Amino acid sequence: MNQSTDLETLQIYPQRRFKVYQHRQLDKIAPVQGLPESLRFAMRVVASVLPFRVNEYVINDLIDWQRVPEDPIFRLTFPQAKMLRPAAFERMAQLLRSGPSNEQVQQLAAQIRAQMNPHPAGQMSLNVPKQQGESLDGMQHKYKETLLFFPSQGQYCHSYCTFCFRWAQFVGRSLRFNSNDVAALHGYLSSHPEITDLLMTGGDPMVMRTEKLAQYLTPLLDSPSLAHVRSVRFGTKALTYWPYRFVTDEDADELLRLFERLVRAGKHVTVMAHLNHWREMETPIFEEAVRRIRATGANIRSQGPLLANINDSAEDWAQMWRRQVQLGIVPYYFFIERDTGPKHYFEVPLHRAYEIYRDAISQVSGLARTARGPSMSAGPGKVEIQGICEVAGEKVFVLRFLQARNPAWTYRPFFARYDTQAYWLDDLKPAFGEAQFFWQQEYEAMCAGSG
Repeated sequence: MNQSTDLETLQIYPQRRFKVYQHRQLDKIAPVQGLPESLRFAMRVVASVLPFRVNEYVINDLIDWQRVPEDPIFRLTFPQAKMLRPAAFERMAQLLRSGPSNEQVQQLAAQIRAQMNPHPAGQMSLNVPKQQGESLDGMQHKYKETLLFFPSQGQYCHSYCTFCFRWAQFVGRSLRFNSNDVAALHGYLSSHPEITDLLMTGGDPMVMRTEKLAQYLTPLLDSPSLAHVRSVRFGTKALTYWPYRFVTDEDADELLRLFERLVRAGKHVTVMAHLNHWREMETPIFEEAVRRIRATGANIRSQGPLLANINDSAEDWAQMWRRQVQLGIVPYYFFIERDTGPKHYFEVPLHRAYEIYRDAISQVSGLARTARGPSMSAGPGKVEIQGICEVAGEKVFVLRFLQARNPAWTYRPFFARYDTQAYWLDDLKPAFGEAQFFWQQEYEAMCAGSG
Protein backbone atom coordinates (compact mmCIF):
# COMPACT_ATOMS: atom_id res chain seq x y z
CA MET A 1 0.00 0.00 0.00
CA ASN A 2 1.61 3.23 -1.12
CA GLN A 3 1.17 6.70 0.32
CA SER A 4 -1.01 7.98 -2.54
CA THR A 5 -3.48 5.16 -1.95
CA ASP A 6 -3.65 6.09 1.74
CA LEU A 7 -4.31 9.75 0.94
CA GLU A 8 -7.07 8.79 -1.46
CA THR A 9 -8.61 6.52 1.17
CA LEU A 10 -8.52 9.28 3.79
CA GLN A 11 -10.33 11.65 1.43
CA ILE A 12 -13.16 9.15 0.98
CA TYR A 13 -13.15 7.80 4.54
CA PRO A 14 -11.93 10.49 6.98
CA GLN A 15 -10.47 9.33 10.27
CA ARG A 16 -13.11 8.79 12.90
CA ARG A 17 -12.67 9.10 16.64
CA PHE A 18 -13.50 5.95 18.54
CA LYS A 19 -15.96 6.71 21.34
CA VAL A 20 -17.37 3.96 23.50
CA TYR A 21 -20.10 3.74 26.14
CA GLN A 22 -20.22 1.20 28.98
CA HIS A 23 -22.97 0.39 31.45
CA ARG A 24 -22.45 3.48 33.60
CA GLN A 25 -22.86 5.70 30.52
CA LEU A 26 -25.95 3.93 29.22
CA ASP A 27 -28.23 6.91 29.89
CA LYS A 28 -25.77 9.28 28.19
CA ILE A 29 -26.34 7.71 24.76
CA ALA A 30 -28.45 10.26 22.89
CA PRO A 31 -30.92 7.87 21.17
CA VAL A 32 -31.39 5.95 24.42
CA GLN A 33 -32.54 9.13 26.15
CA GLY A 34 -35.62 9.14 23.94
CA LEU A 35 -36.69 5.61 24.93
CA PRO A 36 -39.41 4.97 27.56
CA GLU A 37 -38.09 4.99 31.14
CA SER A 38 -39.36 1.44 31.73
CA LEU A 39 -37.20 0.18 28.87
CA ARG A 40 -34.18 2.19 30.04
CA PHE A 41 -34.52 0.82 33.58
CA ALA A 42 -34.75 -2.75 32.28
CA MET A 43 -31.56 -2.16 30.29
CA ARG A 44 -29.80 -0.88 33.43
CA VAL A 45 -30.91 -3.99 35.35
CA VAL A 46 -29.49 -6.39 32.76
CA ALA A 47 -26.33 -4.32 32.25
CA SER A 48 -25.64 -4.69 35.97
CA VAL A 49 -25.19 -8.43 35.40
CA LEU A 50 -24.10 -8.96 31.79
CA PRO A 51 -21.37 -6.98 30.00
CA PHE A 52 -22.35 -3.91 28.01
CA ARG A 53 -20.13 -1.88 25.70
CA VAL A 54 -21.08 -0.11 22.50
CA ASN A 55 -19.42 2.49 20.29
CA GLU A 56 -20.77 5.41 18.30
CA TYR A 57 -20.32 3.68 14.93
CA VAL A 58 -22.71 0.90 15.99
CA ILE A 59 -25.11 3.45 17.50
CA ASN A 60 -25.19 5.84 14.56
CA ASP A 61 -24.44 3.67 11.51
CA LEU A 62 -25.88 0.22 12.23
CA ILE A 63 -28.95 0.60 14.49
CA ASP A 64 -32.25 1.81 13.03
CA TRP A 65 -33.63 3.65 16.05
CA GLN A 66 -37.03 3.96 14.39
CA ARG A 67 -37.34 0.17 14.74
CA VAL A 68 -36.18 -0.08 18.37
CA PRO A 69 -36.68 -2.31 20.33
CA GLU A 70 -37.26 -4.76 17.44
CA ASP A 71 -34.17 -3.69 15.48
CA PRO A 72 -31.82 -6.72 15.24
CA ILE A 73 -28.59 -4.76 15.77
CA PHE A 74 -30.12 -3.09 18.83
CA ARG A 75 -30.88 -6.52 20.27
CA LEU A 76 -27.40 -7.66 19.28
CA THR A 77 -25.69 -4.92 21.32
CA PHE A 78 -28.11 -3.49 23.92
CA PRO A 79 -29.39 -5.44 26.96
CA GLN A 80 -32.99 -6.68 26.87
CA ALA A 81 -35.09 -7.47 29.95
CA LYS A 82 -35.70 -11.11 28.99
CA MET A 83 -31.96 -11.81 28.82
CA LEU A 84 -32.23 -12.50 32.55
CA ARG A 85 -34.55 -15.12 33.98
CA PRO A 86 -37.58 -13.46 35.62
CA ALA A 87 -36.50 -14.24 39.19
CA ALA A 88 -32.96 -12.95 38.60
CA PHE A 89 -34.25 -9.83 36.87
CA GLU A 90 -36.59 -9.04 39.74
CA ARG A 91 -33.88 -9.53 42.36
CA MET A 92 -31.58 -7.06 40.64
CA ALA A 93 -34.42 -4.65 39.87
CA GLN A 94 -35.46 -4.53 43.54
CA LEU A 95 -31.88 -3.96 44.60
CA LEU A 96 -31.37 -1.08 42.14
CA ARG A 97 -34.58 0.59 43.32
CA SER A 98 -33.22 0.59 46.89
CA GLY A 99 -30.22 2.80 46.14
CA PRO A 100 -27.55 0.13 46.78
CA SER A 101 -23.80 0.45 47.05
CA ASN A 102 -21.64 -0.71 44.17
CA GLU A 103 -20.44 -3.59 46.33
CA GLN A 104 -24.01 -4.80 46.88
CA VAL A 105 -24.72 -4.72 43.14
CA GLN A 106 -21.52 -6.62 42.37
CA GLN A 107 -22.26 -9.27 44.99
CA LEU A 108 -25.72 -9.97 43.57
CA ALA A 109 -24.41 -9.85 40.00
CA ALA A 110 -21.76 -12.44 40.87
CA GLN A 111 -24.42 -14.75 42.33
CA ILE A 112 -26.56 -14.49 39.19
CA ARG A 113 -23.59 -14.97 36.85
CA ALA A 114 -22.51 -18.11 38.67
CA GLN A 115 -25.82 -19.70 37.67
CA MET A 116 -25.28 -18.92 33.97
CA ASN A 117 -22.58 -21.51 33.12
CA PRO A 118 -19.81 -18.94 32.53
CA HIS A 119 -17.26 -21.36 31.04
CA PRO A 120 -19.04 -23.98 28.90
CA ALA A 121 -17.67 -27.04 27.10
CA GLY A 122 -14.71 -27.68 29.40
CA GLN A 123 -12.95 -24.43 28.56
CA MET A 124 -11.33 -24.11 31.98
CA SER A 125 -10.86 -27.80 32.72
CA LEU A 126 -10.44 -29.93 29.60
CA ASN A 127 -9.07 -27.33 27.17
CA VAL A 128 -6.19 -25.72 29.10
CA PRO A 129 -2.86 -27.31 28.12
CA LYS A 130 0.02 -28.06 30.47
CA GLN A 131 3.76 -27.66 30.07
CA GLN A 132 5.98 -29.53 32.53
CA GLY A 133 2.96 -30.15 34.73
CA GLU A 134 1.93 -26.47 34.88
CA SER A 135 -1.31 -25.16 33.37
CA LEU A 136 -0.73 -22.53 30.71
CA ASP A 137 -3.08 -19.61 31.31
CA GLY A 138 -4.52 -17.93 28.26
CA MET A 139 -4.28 -20.97 25.96
CA GLN A 140 -6.73 -23.64 24.91
CA HIS A 141 -5.78 -26.79 23.00
CA LYS A 142 -8.98 -28.72 22.38
CA TYR A 143 -8.24 -30.05 18.90
CA LYS A 144 -4.87 -31.51 17.96
CA GLU A 145 -4.06 -29.15 15.09
CA THR A 146 -5.31 -25.87 16.58
CA LEU A 147 -4.11 -23.75 19.51
CA LEU A 148 -6.21 -20.86 20.78
CA PHE A 149 -4.36 -17.96 22.37
CA PHE A 150 -6.04 -15.20 24.41
CA PRO A 151 -3.65 -12.20 24.48
CA SER A 152 -4.18 -10.08 27.59
CA GLN A 153 -4.21 -6.90 25.52
CA GLY A 154 -7.14 -8.18 23.47
CA GLN A 155 -9.62 -9.22 26.12
CA TYR A 156 -12.35 -6.75 25.29
CA CYS A 157 -14.13 -5.76 22.07
CA HIS A 158 -15.07 -2.58 20.21
CA SER A 159 -18.64 -3.43 21.20
CA TYR A 160 -20.04 -6.44 23.05
CA CYS A 161 -22.56 -8.89 21.62
CA THR A 162 -25.43 -9.68 23.95
CA PHE A 163 -25.23 -13.38 23.04
CA CYS A 164 -21.46 -13.72 23.50
CA PHE A 165 -20.48 -17.15 24.82
CA ARG A 166 -17.30 -15.59 26.27
CA TRP A 167 -19.19 -12.96 28.24
CA ALA A 168 -17.39 -14.08 31.42
CA GLN A 169 -14.17 -12.56 30.05
CA PHE A 170 -15.68 -9.10 30.51
CA VAL A 171 -17.36 -9.07 33.92
CA GLY A 172 -14.69 -9.68 36.57
CA ARG A 173 -11.12 -10.75 37.05
CA SER A 174 -12.08 -14.03 38.69
CA LEU A 175 -13.65 -15.25 35.44
CA ARG A 176 -11.04 -13.92 32.98
CA PHE A 177 -8.80 -16.13 30.90
CA ASN A 178 -5.78 -14.53 29.20
CA SER A 179 -1.99 -14.32 28.94
CA ASN A 180 0.72 -11.89 27.86
CA ASP A 181 3.47 -14.50 28.08
CA VAL A 182 5.02 -14.46 24.60
CA ALA A 183 7.72 -16.95 25.59
CA ALA A 184 5.18 -19.44 26.93
CA LEU A 185 3.18 -19.25 23.70
CA HIS A 186 6.19 -19.86 21.47
CA GLY A 187 7.59 -22.49 23.80
CA TYR A 188 4.37 -24.49 23.72
CA LEU A 189 4.10 -24.18 19.94
CA SER A 190 7.72 -25.26 19.49
CA SER A 191 7.20 -28.38 21.58
CA HIS A 192 4.01 -29.39 19.76
CA PRO A 193 4.73 -29.93 16.05
CA GLU A 194 1.22 -31.30 15.54
CA ILE A 195 -0.15 -27.75 15.89
CA THR A 196 -0.57 -26.26 12.41
CA ASP A 197 -3.07 -23.48 13.23
CA LEU A 198 -2.76 -20.62 15.70
CA LEU A 199 -6.02 -18.82 16.48
CA MET A 200 -5.67 -15.40 18.12
CA THR A 201 -8.90 -14.85 19.97
CA GLY A 202 -10.50 -13.06 22.89
CA GLY A 203 -12.25 -10.76 23.37
CA ASP A 204 -10.96 -9.44 20.11
CA PRO A 205 -7.28 -9.32 19.11
CA MET A 206 -8.10 -6.46 16.72
CA VAL A 207 -8.51 -4.05 19.65
CA MET A 208 -4.75 -4.42 20.21
CA ARG A 209 -2.17 -2.02 18.86
CA THR A 210 -0.42 -3.63 15.90
CA GLU A 211 2.97 -3.44 17.61
CA LYS A 212 1.64 -5.57 20.46
CA LEU A 213 0.05 -8.07 18.09
CA ALA A 214 3.30 -8.31 16.15
CA GLN A 215 5.21 -9.36 19.28
CA TYR A 216 3.24 -12.60 19.29
CA LEU A 217 3.37 -13.20 15.52
CA THR A 218 6.64 -12.00 14.00
CA PRO A 219 8.62 -15.01 15.33
CA LEU A 220 6.42 -17.15 13.07
CA LEU A 221 8.05 -15.49 10.07
CA ASP A 222 11.51 -17.00 10.35
CA SER A 223 11.84 -19.25 13.40
CA PRO A 224 12.60 -22.86 12.33
CA SER A 225 11.06 -24.19 15.53
CA LEU A 226 7.71 -22.60 14.54
CA ALA A 227 7.73 -23.57 10.86
CA HIS A 228 5.00 -26.16 11.45
CA VAL A 229 2.52 -23.37 12.30
CA ARG A 230 1.17 -22.83 8.80
CA SER A 231 -2.03 -20.90 9.47
CA VAL A 232 -2.79 -17.84 11.57
CA ARG A 233 -6.39 -16.94 12.31
CA PHE A 234 -7.87 -13.87 13.98
CA GLY A 235 -11.26 -14.23 15.64
CA THR A 236 -12.77 -10.75 15.39
CA LYS A 237 -15.92 -8.67 15.26
CA ALA A 238 -13.98 -5.55 14.23
CA LEU A 239 -15.09 -5.79 10.60
CA THR A 240 -18.61 -4.80 11.61
CA TYR A 241 -18.16 -3.08 14.98
CA TRP A 242 -15.18 -0.91 13.99
CA PRO A 243 -14.14 -1.38 10.33
CA TYR A 244 -11.97 1.73 10.63
CA ARG A 245 -9.46 -0.59 12.32
CA PHE A 246 -8.48 -1.77 8.84
CA VAL A 247 -8.89 1.54 7.00
CA THR A 248 -8.10 4.79 8.82
CA ASP A 249 -6.92 3.95 12.34
CA GLU A 250 -3.40 5.25 12.97
CA ASP A 251 -1.85 1.80 12.67
CA ALA A 252 -4.27 0.31 10.12
CA ASP A 253 -1.62 0.20 7.40
CA GLU A 254 0.85 -1.34 9.84
CA LEU A 255 -1.69 -4.07 10.64
CA LEU A 256 -2.24 -4.84 6.97
CA ARG A 257 1.51 -4.94 6.38
CA LEU A 258 1.72 -7.53 9.16
CA PHE A 259 -0.85 -9.62 7.28
CA GLU A 260 1.19 -9.23 4.09
CA ARG A 261 4.41 -10.28 5.80
CA LEU A 262 2.77 -13.41 7.18
CA VAL A 263 1.36 -14.27 3.76
CA ARG A 264 4.71 -13.73 2.05
CA ALA A 265 6.29 -16.03 4.65
CA GLY A 266 3.98 -18.79 3.45
CA LYS A 267 1.39 -18.57 6.22
CA HIS A 268 -2.30 -18.93 5.49
CA VAL A 269 -3.84 -15.84 7.14
CA THR A 270 -7.57 -15.78 7.83
CA VAL A 271 -9.74 -13.16 9.46
CA MET A 272 -12.51 -15.14 11.15
CA ALA A 273 -15.27 -12.54 10.91
CA HIS A 274 -18.13 -12.86 13.36
CA LEU A 275 -21.17 -11.82 11.33
CA ASN A 276 -24.70 -12.10 12.65
CA HIS A 277 -26.97 -10.12 10.34
CA TRP A 278 -26.85 -8.81 6.78
CA ARG A 279 -27.43 -5.26 8.07
CA GLU A 280 -23.89 -5.27 9.49
CA MET A 281 -22.48 -5.44 5.95
CA GLU A 282 -24.33 -2.50 4.41
CA THR A 283 -21.94 0.39 5.13
CA PRO A 284 -19.31 1.57 2.61
CA ILE A 285 -16.60 1.47 5.29
CA PHE A 286 -17.28 -2.24 5.83
CA GLU A 287 -16.79 -2.90 2.12
CA GLU A 288 -13.55 -0.92 2.12
CA ALA A 289 -12.24 -2.85 5.13
CA VAL A 290 -12.98 -6.14 3.37
CA ARG A 291 -11.28 -4.94 0.20
CA ARG A 292 -8.13 -3.85 2.01
CA ILE A 293 -7.83 -7.08 4.00
CA ARG A 294 -8.23 -9.24 0.90
CA ALA A 295 -5.64 -7.12 -0.95
CA THR A 296 -3.01 -8.35 1.53
CA GLY A 297 -3.54 -11.96 0.47
CA ALA A 298 -5.42 -12.75 3.66
CA ASN A 299 -8.74 -14.57 3.55
CA ILE A 300 -11.97 -13.72 5.34
CA ARG A 301 -14.28 -16.46 6.59
CA SER A 302 -17.58 -15.81 8.35
CA GLN A 303 -19.18 -17.51 11.30
CA GLY A 304 -21.97 -16.85 13.76
CA PRO A 305 -24.75 -18.50 15.71
CA LEU A 306 -28.43 -18.78 14.96
CA LEU A 307 -30.13 -16.31 17.31
CA ALA A 308 -33.80 -16.07 18.18
CA ASN A 309 -34.99 -12.45 18.06
CA ILE A 310 -32.12 -11.48 15.71
CA ASN A 311 -31.52 -13.78 12.71
CA ASP A 312 -33.84 -16.77 13.12
CA SER A 313 -35.10 -16.92 9.54
CA ALA A 314 -33.77 -18.68 6.46
CA GLU A 315 -34.15 -15.46 4.49
CA ASP A 316 -31.77 -13.57 6.82
CA TRP A 317 -29.08 -16.22 6.45
CA ALA A 318 -29.48 -16.60 2.69
CA GLN A 319 -29.23 -12.84 2.24
CA MET A 320 -26.19 -12.72 4.51
CA TRP A 321 -24.38 -15.56 2.71
CA ARG A 322 -25.12 -14.12 -0.75
CA ARG A 323 -23.67 -10.77 0.29
CA GLN A 324 -20.60 -12.41 1.80
CA VAL A 325 -19.85 -14.35 -1.38
CA GLN A 326 -20.29 -11.17 -3.42
CA LEU A 327 -17.63 -9.45 -1.28
CA GLY A 328 -15.25 -12.43 -1.34
CA ILE A 329 -15.99 -13.63 2.20
CA VAL A 330 -16.25 -17.42 2.61
CA PRO A 331 -19.24 -18.61 4.70
CA TYR A 332 -17.74 -20.98 7.25
CA TYR A 333 -19.91 -21.92 10.26
CA PHE A 334 -23.59 -21.79 11.16
CA PHE A 335 -23.52 -22.34 14.92
CA ILE A 336 -26.09 -23.25 17.54
CA GLU A 337 -26.01 -20.72 20.38
CA ARG A 338 -23.91 -22.13 23.23
CA ASP A 339 -25.34 -23.19 26.58
CA THR A 340 -24.10 -20.20 28.55
CA GLY A 341 -25.17 -16.73 29.64
CA PRO A 342 -28.59 -15.58 28.39
CA LYS A 343 -28.98 -18.62 26.12
CA HIS A 344 -32.69 -18.90 26.92
CA TYR A 345 -33.31 -15.58 25.12
CA PHE A 346 -31.49 -16.63 21.94
CA GLU A 347 -31.96 -20.40 21.74
CA VAL A 348 -33.80 -22.11 18.90
CA PRO A 349 -34.88 -25.79 19.08
CA LEU A 350 -32.51 -28.08 17.20
CA HIS A 351 -35.17 -29.28 14.80
CA ARG A 352 -36.00 -25.68 13.89
CA ALA A 353 -32.30 -24.79 13.57
CA TYR A 354 -31.86 -27.57 11.05
CA GLU A 355 -34.91 -26.42 9.07
CA ILE A 356 -33.64 -22.81 8.94
CA TYR A 357 -30.19 -23.97 7.81
CA ARG A 358 -31.64 -26.31 5.17
CA ASP A 359 -34.02 -23.67 3.82
CA ALA A 360 -31.27 -21.03 3.72
CA ILE A 361 -28.80 -23.30 1.94
CA SER A 362 -31.44 -24.18 -0.63
CA GLN A 363 -31.68 -20.49 -1.61
CA VAL A 364 -27.99 -19.91 -2.40
CA SER A 365 -25.48 -21.09 -4.97
CA GLY A 366 -22.76 -23.65 -4.34
CA LEU A 367 -20.28 -20.87 -3.50
CA ALA A 368 -22.24 -20.11 -0.32
CA ARG A 369 -22.76 -23.74 0.65
CA THR A 370 -19.39 -23.77 2.38
CA ALA A 371 -21.25 -22.80 5.58
CA ARG A 372 -21.14 -25.88 7.82
CA GLY A 373 -23.87 -26.54 10.31
CA PRO A 374 -25.95 -26.44 12.28
CA SER A 375 -22.96 -27.01 14.55
CA MET A 376 -22.79 -27.25 18.34
CA SER A 377 -19.40 -26.46 19.91
CA ALA A 378 -19.95 -28.83 22.80
CA GLY A 379 -17.62 -30.52 25.27
CA PRO A 380 -16.75 -33.55 23.12
CA GLY A 381 -16.37 -31.51 19.91
CA LYS A 382 -18.21 -29.72 17.13
CA VAL A 383 -21.36 -31.75 16.46
CA GLU A 384 -23.20 -31.14 13.20
CA ILE A 385 -26.86 -31.93 12.58
CA GLN A 386 -26.77 -33.61 9.20
CA GLY A 387 -30.46 -34.24 8.90
CA ILE A 388 -33.75 -35.43 10.34
CA CYS A 389 -35.11 -38.68 8.98
CA GLU A 390 -36.87 -41.94 9.83
CA VAL A 391 -34.70 -45.03 10.34
CA ALA A 392 -36.14 -48.45 11.27
CA GLY A 393 -39.45 -46.81 12.10
CA GLU A 394 -37.93 -44.20 14.45
CA LYS A 395 -37.62 -40.47 13.74
CA VAL A 396 -34.07 -39.38 14.50
CA PHE A 397 -31.49 -36.64 14.28
CA VAL A 398 -28.52 -37.69 12.14
CA LEU A 399 -25.35 -36.29 13.72
CA ARG A 400 -21.60 -36.33 13.24
CA PHE A 401 -18.47 -34.65 14.61
CA LEU A 402 -16.86 -32.04 12.41
CA GLN A 403 -14.07 -31.90 14.98
CA ALA A 404 -13.63 -34.01 18.08
CA ARG A 405 -11.45 -34.38 21.17
CA ASN A 406 -10.58 -37.81 19.84
CA PRO A 407 -9.90 -37.39 16.09
CA ALA A 408 -11.11 -40.97 15.54
CA TRP A 409 -14.67 -39.78 16.26
CA THR A 410 -14.63 -37.31 13.36
CA TYR A 411 -17.28 -37.81 10.65
CA ARG A 412 -18.64 -40.97 12.29
CA PRO A 413 -22.45 -40.70 12.04
CA PHE A 414 -24.56 -41.29 15.11
CA PHE A 415 -28.25 -40.97 15.85
CA ALA A 416 -30.37 -39.28 18.51
CA ARG A 417 -34.06 -39.52 19.19
CA TYR A 418 -36.04 -36.74 17.54
CA ASP A 419 -37.09 -34.27 20.22
CA THR A 420 -38.80 -30.94 19.59
CA GLN A 421 -37.70 -29.74 23.05
CA ALA A 422 -33.98 -30.34 22.47
CA TYR A 423 -31.84 -27.20 22.26
CA TRP A 424 -28.34 -28.60 22.85
CA LEU A 425 -26.36 -31.81 22.65
CA ASP A 426 -26.98 -32.52 26.35
CA ASP A 427 -30.74 -32.58 25.67
CA LEU A 428 -30.43 -35.46 23.20
CA LYS A 429 -30.83 -39.17 23.92
CA PRO A 430 -29.44 -42.05 21.83
CA ALA A 431 -31.82 -43.55 19.31
CA PHE A 432 -32.78 -47.21 18.85
CA GLY A 433 -32.75 -47.98 22.57
CA GLU A 434 -28.99 -47.60 22.92
CA ALA A 435 -27.74 -46.67 26.38
CA GLN A 436 -25.04 -44.23 25.25
CA PHE A 437 -23.67 -42.49 22.19
CA PHE A 438 -20.57 -44.24 20.83
CA TRP A 439 -18.24 -41.52 22.14
CA GLN A 440 -19.87 -40.92 25.52
CA GLN A 441 -17.98 -43.35 27.76
CA GLU A 442 -14.58 -42.19 26.48
CA TYR A 443 -15.55 -38.54 26.85
CA GLU A 444 -16.75 -39.08 30.43
CA ALA A 445 -13.41 -40.72 31.19
CA MET A 446 -11.64 -37.64 29.78
CA CYS A 447 -13.71 -35.40 32.05
CA ALA A 448 -13.00 -37.57 35.09
CA GLY A 449 -9.28 -37.56 34.31
CA SER A 450 -9.13 -33.78 34.16
CA GLY A 451 -10.50 -33.34 37.65
